[in-house]
Amino acid sequence: MKYLWFAVLLATLQVAYLQDVPPFSEECRDDMYPPKPETKVPTYVVNLDLDPKDRWSKLVVDKQADLKYMLKVIKNLTSSVFDGKLFAFVDKYFKDIVAGLPAPYGDEIVGMATATGLPLGEVVLYNVFYELFTMCTSIIGEDSNGKLYHARNLDFGLLLGWDSRNNTWWLTEALRPLVVNVDYQRGGKTVYQAVHFAGYIGVLTGIKPNVFTVSMNERFNIDGGYIGFIEWVLGERDAKWIGFITRDALETSESYSGALDLLTQSKVLAPAYFILGGNQTGEAVVITRDREKTDDVWHMKDTGHPFFILETNYDHWKAPLFIDDRRTPATKCMNKLTQENIGIPGIFNVLSTKPMLNKLTAYTALMQVNSGHLETYIRYCSDPCWPF
Repeated sequence: MKYLWFAVLLATLQVAYLQDVPPFSEECRDDMYPPKPETKVPTYVVNLDLDPKDRWSKLVVDKQADLKYMLKVIKNLTSSVFDGKLFAFVDKYFKDIVAGLPAPYGDEIVGMATATGLPLGEVVLYNVFYELFTMCTSIIGEDSNGKLYHARNLDFGLLLGWDSRNNTWWLTEALRPLVVNVDYQRGGKTVYQAVHFAGYIGVLTGIKPNVFTVSMNERFNIDGGYIGFIEWVLGERDAKWIGFITRDALETSESYSGALDLLTQSKVLAPAYFILGGNQTGEAVVITRDREKTDDVWHMKDTGHPFFILETNYDHWKAPLFIDDRRTPATKCMNKLTQENIGIPGIFNVLSTKPMLNKLTAYTALMQVNSGHLETYIRYCSDPCWPF
């Protein structure tokens, strides 16, 4: 047994060493923007004036084949759970969760299931997944004129099926075709925009033009989203789902301070980091949440590099996990970029540098609040590339 533990330790140290040397890391990129046009994601309009059951029909019907394939991948990856009967359990019991969801989310999920013919329980499961498995790097940078840019890599699929033949994650590969931008409109005018995986109604990345931008990163915690979800199923319904509270902020908050209040004061289903940017110089924070309360609000002016703030998946006052340190190279590249070069191209290049770009990276989103600008690109990390 002691030799087994020695082998595990040796392998772990080797992994940690490789992460910080070429080709798994690299010098800060300055040549990645603009990306190839074919990687830019399409934009769909969600009309908030429609009945919630009808809002998503066009999008999910267009993406129906990709949705079914993605659910097939999840089924394959979970085939050993409950002796292969997980999805029978999901189809039987998860559909009952919809009745307890706050408006309009339950009706939207029902509408998606109806439009696609997918089992209601499986659509619910798909929406639960994002409460539990998201890894990310989010950055807000301020240029020399006080204009704020907010960008993020969304990394998804860790431990959900490694394809050793192609050196890819099964679920990440299945999710990329589902990435879309959504323009939420009321009365024919944009209210807010967000990046979605088709079929998921919560928001992980969003912008309310000329008001604020927001992204959500997962926070690892033993009292995590699994516990919150189980409590919610058992009847404790006072916590907000992570993707729903972010969308609620975009829907209802009319100011940066209003969004800050909502995201800091509400009970949430899972621990998380909310990265929030406003429309005025200096308005950028990382909100560190556990399920019951806010543990910390970290302002850009307090970071030691007053023109940017960034968050991966670790508390900023603690060292990141030694085999998953994206914070150090991201900080290095932002400092090398300098405030004079803050903008869409510069931050995209930072997020295109390994290991910020890795095998889990599904998309990069870029936002500028004053102009209401959102552009999103599907991302791939060619070999050699770090798995996460």
